[in-house]
Formats: sequence, C-alpha cells, structure tokens
Amino acid sequence: MAPKRKLIEVALPLEAISRESAREKSIRHGHPSTLHLWWARRPLAAVRAVLWSSLVDDPSAHPGKFPTAEDQKTERKRLFDILERLVVWENSNDPDVLAEAKAEIKASCGDDLPNVLDPFCGGGGGPLEAQRLGLPAYGGDLNPVPVLITKAMVEIPPRFAGRQPVNPRSRAESGLKTWEGAQGLAEDIRYYGEWMRERAWERIGHLYPKVDGKTVIAWLWARTVQSPDPSWKGHVPLLKSGVLRKAKKNKPVAWVEPIVHRDTQTVTYQIREGGTPEGGTMGRGGGVCVATGAPIGFKYIREQGRLGLMGESPIGVVLEGNPGRIYQNSPMIPVALQAGWKPTGGLVGKATDSVPLYGMAEWGDLFTDRQLSALNAFSDLLIDVRAIVEADALHTGLANDKVNIRDGGTGHIAYADAVITYLSFAIDRCTDRWNSLSVWWDGGEIVEGLFGRQAIAMVWDYAEVNPFSSSSGNWLGQVEWVARAVFKLPSSQFGEVCQRDAVARLGEVNQPIVCTDPPYYDNIQYADISDFYYVWLRHNLSNVWPDECATLLTPKQGEIVANHWRAGSKVAAKTHFESRMTEVMEQISRVQHRDFPATIFYAFKQQEIKSGETTSTGWETFLQGIVDAGLLITATWPIRTEMTNRILAKGVAALSSSVVLACRPRLVDARLETRGGFLAALREELPEAVGLLQEQAIPPVDMAQSAIGPGMRVFSRYKRVVEADGSTMRVRTALALINGVLEEILSQEETDLDADSRFALMWYRQFGHQPGPFGDAETLAKAMNTSVSGVVEAEVAESKGGRVRLLTRDELDPGWDPAEDRRLTVWEITQHLVARQGRSDAQAGALLARAGPGLGDYARHLAYLLYEVANGAGRTEDAVAYNSLIVSWNNLLQHAHEAVAPAQQTFGP
Repeated sequence: MAPKRKLIEVALPLEAISRESAREKSIRHGHPSTLHLWWARRPLAAVRAVLWSSLVDDPSAHPGKFPTAEDQKTERKRLFDILERLVVWENSNDPDVLAEAKAEIKASCGDDLPNVLDPFCGGGGGPLEAQRLGLPAYGGDLNPVPVLITKAMVEIPPRFAGRQPVNPRSRAESGLKTWEGAQGLAEDIRYYGEWMRERAWERIGHLYPKVDGKTVIAWLWARTVQSPDPSWKGHVPLLKSGVLRKAKKNKPVAWVEPIVHRDTQTVTYQIREGGTPEGGTMGRGGGVCVATGAPIGFKYIREQGRLGLMGESPIGVVLEGNPGRIYQNSPMIPVALQAGWKPTGGLVGKATDSVPLYGMAEWGDLFTDRQLSALNAFSDLLIDVRAIVEADALHTGLANDKVNIRDGGTGHIAYADAVITYLSFAIDRCTDRWNSLSVWWDGGEIVEGLFGRQAIAMVWDYAEVNPFSSSSGNWLGQVEWVARAVFKLPSSQFGEVCQRDAVARLGEVNQPIVCTDPPYYDNIQYADISDFYYVWLRHNLSNVWPDECATLLTPKQGEIVANHWRAGSKVAAKTHFESRMTEVMEQISRVQHRDFPATIFYAFKQQEIKSGETTSTGWETFLQGIVDAGLLITATWPIRTEMTNRILAKGVAALSSSVVLACRPRLVDARLETRGGFLAALREELPEAVGLLQEQAIPPVDMAQSAIGPGMRVFSRYKRVVEADGSTMRVRTALALINGVLEEILSQEETDLDADSRFALMWYRQFGHQPGPFGDAETLAKAMNTSVSGVVEAEVAESKGGRVRLLTRDELDPGWDPAEDRRLTVWEITQHLVARQGRSDAQAGALLARAGPGLGDYARHLAYLLYEVANGAGRTEDAVAYNSLIVSWNNLLQHAHEAVAPAQQTFGP
C-alpha cells in the first residue's frame, strides 16, 4: 500500500513560517542559539514546522473522510491554524499549543512514534524540535563541538527535569515547591557562576582596577609596528577608524586622536568628544605612518608580525557611567606576569586565511596575557566548584551512585558533570569576547565578539573586556545567557547524541525520520574555525566527556566539506564533497522510514551568472545527487529569514535563505520514461499543484521555487528519463522543462482574462506606466479584440497627444465600486485591490466582497502575472505591491467574508 501523503508534500502556510523564521533572528534571551555559538543555524520555527508537517497527514490522504476538494481545503486550513500558532517563538513551550500539535501527530502516527534523526546535528535544532514535539530524538556529528552543544540541549535537561536546585540560596529564597523542566538546573548555573566570580575576583581582581573610582568596561588597544620610514624610530598605530561612539541625539561623537611627539619620536592618544574624527591609519590598501605619512604595506605589517615585532598600545578606556559610557585616556595597565595554561595547536585550513599571516599561528596567540590569566582563573575554578556542587547535590537527596553523566548517571556525580558542562559553555562564550580580535562597536557601544562573521579575521584595534564589570562581555552576563537558554529547553523525552560520521550514524537508528541541514560545499569550514572553542572545551571537559575530547583538535579528514587546503585543489575538494554527500543520500534512501518523508535543508550560496541568467550549480548538483541516490523528491519549499517584501524593496535577488526538500525512497520497480512522457505528465499534474499553491497564497516571489517540488516529484519518480538519443536526462534539463510548463500554466491564465485586461498586461510588459505611441496601442488593442477608446472608457488607460499610458494607482477613484462599473475589467479590480490593500486589509477585503469570489480569483491570477513582469523588468515598487497582495490574500478573504455576513443578515424574513 502506498504511504499516506504528508502535509509538507502538499501544502504549507509558507508566509507564516517565513515570518516567524525572520522574527526569530531578533529573539535573544532564552533562545537555544545563545547557549553556545554554532554557525548557520536554521531557525527553530522552520525546523519545527518542517518536522510537524512531515508527520501529520495531508487531508488528501483520507479521501473517505475528506472526499471533496473543498473538504480538504477546510481541513488544511484547520491544520494551518495549528501550525501557524506552533511556529511562534512565544508558544514554543506553551503546553496547550504543544498538546494540540502532539495530538495531530498521534492521530496520524498512532502510539508508535517514529525516531527522528539529524546526522549533521550542528546547532541541535533538529533533535531539539523533535523532543519538543514529543518524539525520540537522535543526533550525530563528526565534530565534537556540535555534539557537546546538542547533548547539552537534549540529553542533559531530561535527566534532571523537575528537580529542585541543589544550591542552598535558591532552595531557601525561592519559595517554590515545584520546579518545572530545567528551571532548577538553570538556577544552579547562576548560583555557582556567581560563586566562581567571587573566587576569581580574589585571585585576579588586582588585574582589573577601577579608574577614577569607576568600573572599567573595556580597555582599548591599537596594534603598532615600527614605522618603515627610517626618519622615524618609534612605533606607529594601526587604527581602523578611531571612532568610539557615533554621534547620537544627546551625545557627540567620541574618538581617539593620535598625538605625534616629534621630539621623542613617540605617539600618545587623546580621547576627543565632538568635532570631526581624523580617521584611521588603516585602509583596504594598507596603512599610513601617522608621523611621516609614509605608506605601510600589508607585506611589511605581516613581516613585522611573523618576526614578533608587532606591538600594541593602550589608546583609551571605557568606563561604566550613569547613564551610558564614559571614554577616557588610558591609564597604566597592570601586567599579568603568569598567564598560566595556553592553548596549543596550530590554526589550519580556513583559519589560516588571515591572522597567521601576522604571526598568530597557534590558538593561544589570539589572547593577551591578561585574557589568558582570566580564562585560566575561571577554568581552574571548575575543579573547586565541582566539589561544592557534588556536596550540595548529595545534601538535597540525589543518589550517591558514582555514575558519570556520560554513562547515564542521574545522581550527584552526574549532576555536577551537568553543571560543569554549562559553566564551561559560559567560559567558551567568554573566549569569543576575551581575545585580541574582539572590537569595540561604535554604534552599540559594546564589545563585538570574534565571530561577527564565519571566519577568524585580523583586527587592528581591539577591546579587552573586564570580566568583573556589569556591562558588555562580563562573566556573569555570559553565565546568564547560558542559564536562560537552559531554562527554556523542553527538558522532556528521550535524546541521544553521538560523535559519528553521518553514514555510520544513519545506520545506528532504527527506521528514522531524517530531518537534517547538511553542509554545503565550502560555505563554512566548521572544523577549521570550531577549534577556537574546542581547545577550551577539551581543557575544561576532558574528564566529563573524555570520548568527545579525545583528540587534540577537531577531526578534519572525514569532514564532508569542499576544503581545497586538505584536498589539494578545488576540483579534488568538490569531488570529495559530492562523493561523500552521495554516500549519505544513498544511506538515507536505505534507512528512511517508509511511511514518512525525509526533510533536507539546502542553503542557496553557490551562484553563477550565465547569459544574464542567475543559476545555482550547487543547487542543481545537490538535486542531481539526491535523485541519483534513489530518492524521490516530493516537495521543495523556500523558507526565508528575511521577509519577501524587504528583500524586494532592497532590489536584491529574490533568493531563499534556504529550501526544504521532502524526499522518500523511490520505488525499487520504478520504470523508465521518455522526454515526451515526462513532459506530458508535467502538463497533466502541474496545473493542479500550481492552483493549490496559489490557493495557499504562496508569494509570487516563491512560486517558481515551490513549483519545483511537484515538478521534481514527477521527474524523480522514474528510474530515469530517457532523451531522444538514449542518454539520461539531467536535473538541469528537468528544471528548465518544469519552469517552461509553469510559464505555460500562468500564460493559460492570461488567456482567461477579458480583452481590456489582456491589453493592459501586454502594454505593461513593454512600457510599464510610461506613455507609448498611439499606433502601437491601436495595433495591440485590435489583436486583443478591443480598442484604445475601449480601454480608455474602461478607465484602464489614458490617450493624450498621440500617446497612450496606463493609469497609475494614484489616479484611481478611491470611491470606485465594481458593482456600478459598466465596463468592468480584472485589471481594474486588481489595481484597486492593491491600492486599498496599501491602506488596509479591511478596505481591500470589502472591495473583494463587492467584486465576488470569481472575479477575485482572476485578480489574484493577474497579480501573479504582474509580479513576474514587474520583477523581471526591475520595477521594484510594483513587484512589492503585487507580492504583498498575494501574501495578504487569505486575510483579505476573511475580511471579505466579514463584510458579506452583515449584508446577508438584512435579507432575513
């Protein structure tokens, strides 16, 4: 029996999912992403939506219960309502919303809930959301850093869910009798983090003195080199800009001015407020000597760095003020004479792009002695705090079973392991800010961490954080980020995460549902840059997680990325990635649960321009690999982390942040098909799928990508499609044919328009709202079976002085009523809907009610066509308007229904 189609394979409330995915970027406190940095995380809203909709049956899977298209549409709307509430961040732990979502999963799956596996668990979103939905959650990754992150999210909290904190203060002061989820664990992270701060202050507080009685937020430094000009013997600064605070409404610009002392051939620094900053000494082409004006090339700077001759000079200090920040000249700074342990291990691969060129060849070189002293102090205190946690845990009744957390323990030893793990994450968060590559952000007036982007980049002036302040980058702030994230974790259901190669991990879980976000060629070199964190995790957690911390650096050889440093060339790197990813897809095809689709996220990154057309060879290659691996692609959905109107308004390419593919193992007895047979199947099946997409108000900007799903479902169900010469059709050709049939479908909708609207559409294609020759207009009008005078009478266009121009929306009558129009056109309805929707959805809905559902559907179809024309012609404002109309369509229908209902009541008996 054929498996039941799932909701994700038929329909999704795409705009709602994208909206919440975009909004999630602004949510910080308590979001799991703040537990520990990992790169390129998919929004949890998207993961939750994808996973839930891959488990819940589409109404079409139950024809006996939902026999008609209208019945199915009504049921989908009910499911959409659940999903739209489920993806809202504030509802992510709402028991009522989750109970409703879980009930639908159970209704589709029964009591035997399937295992969910992400073999590339990364930031842990897949296993976390599986656990949130009440499913057994499995994860795997070759890299120990994401393995530890995901363990901390899905393995540890359920072990201690509902337990009270073990620290004496929280038990005495909280007044709580019950502790939900990981609430107690979060309280202990805070308490023992505060204990560590007090002890650290006793050890190294003298290294962070106050200035003028005020607490320092950060010391500001500039790197220096010996001037290449022989007439100047001293060092000169390498400053990017020198601006510390941008001018604000109530505060002037603050900046650093280098003061040149020619008598002593030295440079000092003065903090200025107001005036005009002089600018930095470093630019894209290199630097300039502030004393002589001599150029300082990058080659020279790098040589100075490699020889150990690069220095640094204090240029200012940021103090805590009330309110705001205070900028002062830098005082004498205590020197940390004994930094303690220093991370070893060389930067490799992608991490060698920048800083090793300047002499920072090992991970320990990225920190000053004072930063190393602080990080060592907090790391050493993990040993002391562990003994206290163990004693407190025993005192509160945790079992004295002496079983570590890695071995499944739930007693006092395991609890101490858990607390130490999270406090180590706080130290890792500190390393991101307590290093000599962190900068002072003049806009927000805070310290920006090392990983502002997915690379390790050289900086010329940096900020050294005070761990004991109450402002940017301090120790307790990092502890609080961790504690809030832990507090919000689901803390329920089984979770298991292992450090494994993806193929091996796929073979370890029984009939999994795969939901994963695999690596994409060379976009991010995870292993190379994650060593920055791993060296500290290994230092602090090797006794807690010895298997994950067994290697000196993260594994590199088995990583599935296109790394030309390791492969030897870009061609070899590409071959390595594609062959290994094919192995993974083949394994997914073998092990994936037959009753459910696997879901795979793909990020658009690799693009190329050919003959003016933007294509993505990475995307095509990825699809080809999936098809070759024996998988049937049943859906493709674009998920955005920027809203479509914002993307269009910027005038940038309308590409998705990521595309989710739903895939099933292809039938073993799949047959061959010819090119002609494939095209015939497309023309038969795609129109219904496109109509369904339009009913869902899929934004026009996403229509082509969404239509690839049903098109590829046709293509990939065959063992192969045979060309006329006997060769096998490739995915690139299939995509072109799918797009061609999509254009045919949309063009067919054009023929259903009235003559005046067809004229307006054709005229808009050529001229937009600009005037064109009357003769051209008359010729076109005759071809459309209308006349220029007719379209003028219909109030579609204006004819004046031998020129014809389409009326703009600003020229429309705001009181226009379609019921009173004697020459009604779909063009008019569409333009008036756009104009009124720009004022409010309610006004547009009332107009839609007056026009009626039939003409409304034609207007929606025309809006799709007009979007394609506007977007292709670069008419951004129009493209945004038509896209917005479609996005709001369901809301307009609701307003139309509300407008009709009161009117109908007046006709009662």
